[in-house]
Amino acid sequence: MLAAVVLTGVLLPLSGASKNVDSSGEEKFTLCLDPGHGGKDFGCIGAKTNEKTIVLRVASKVRKLVEKHLADYVNVVMTRDKDCFVTLQGRADIANKSHSDLFVSIHVNSVAKSNKRRKTIAGCQVYTLGLHKTAENLAVAKRENAAMDFEPDNKESYADFDPDSLEGDILFELTQSRRMDQSIELADAIHHNLSSTASRQQMGVRQAGFWVLWATSMPAVLVELDFICNPDSENFLASEKGCDQMAKAIYNAFSSYLNTYGPSLLGREVKARTL
Repeated sequence: MLAAVVLTGVLLPLSGASKNVDSSGEEKFTLCLDPGHGGKDFGCIGAKTNEKTIVLRVASKVRKLVEKHLADYVNVVMTRDKDCFVTLQGRADIANKSHSDLFVSIHVNSVAKSNKRRKTIAGCQVYTLGLHKTAENLAVAKRENAAMDFEPDNKESYADFDPDSLEGDILFELTQSRRMDQSIELADAIHHNLSSTASRQQMGVRQAGFWVLWATSMPAVLVELDFICNPDSENFLASEKGCDQMAKAIYNAFSSYLNTYGPSLLGREVKARTL
């Protein structure tokens, strides 16, 4: 069963796993950045742009900041670095096979056209793996998990993924136990920094059943930068200044996380500075 395979991958170390090292033999922390959607999957669509374009720009800017300021400590892996379609399982595979230490999936949000708040709702949300605490969280998870629909063999590939089932509840409990504290700490830092650095309204750190968080074997978060259905928010999301500020916010949160957890993972002192 797929669920059993994922569970094993989450709870046990990858056999023969080796850390990434630099030319001098020093171990490096591996950060996996996941720009959501791509290719035939546009994600949320606004009046002037779309989710797949915004999140790739932001993720690419985060990568450049990390490579500029943290090259001595960090290796960056991208699940996509161009406008192409990558399956949800493919994204998890990239993170797992590269022995990533952290997974950050980047998205933008929206609500249905029938929603009366469609043009006024605004703010950032950051998710960690968990059960759907509210109908709103479930709606966001269903929309992001809907990327499965673009895969021709999705029924077979994701047949055992049902976060609302009793089995799903048990799996969530087990997968959370090892990495939830770190995931929540990072989610909290990103949420705070998107507010302080990019002036996004805070809409909370939440939990929901996203496939990419469920299938990755390291601490992981999913970031919803803001609501593309709100014209003011879309203008910010589509702007160079907006993307720069959001990338800086994610970078600063990651720097703090690296200072806390980097030394134990790398076996050496880490001095990551915020911008």
